[in-house]
Amino acid sequence: MPSRTVAERVQKHRTSLRAQGLRPVQIWVPDVRAPGFADECARQASLAAAVDRADPDLMSFLDAALDDLGDWN
Repeated sequence: MPSRTVAERVQKHRTSLRAQGLRPVQIWVPDVRAPGFADECARQASLAAAVDRADPDLMSFLDAALDDLGDWN
C-alpha cells in the first residue's frame, strides 16, 4: 500500500473534523517578538493607568464589586 502524502493526510484530518461539525478558523494575533512590542505594551499600560488614576470613583466601584463576590473561593 503506497504511503499517503502529507497533504493527503492533512486533508483526511480536516475532512474528519468537518464531519464532526467543526470548521477551521484563522486568528491573527500580535507578534510578541516584534521590535517595539514591549515598548508599545508599556506605553498603553501607562495610558490606561493614568486614566484609572484620574477617575476618583473607580476604586470605590472596584471595592464594591469585590464585596459583591463575597467568599467565592
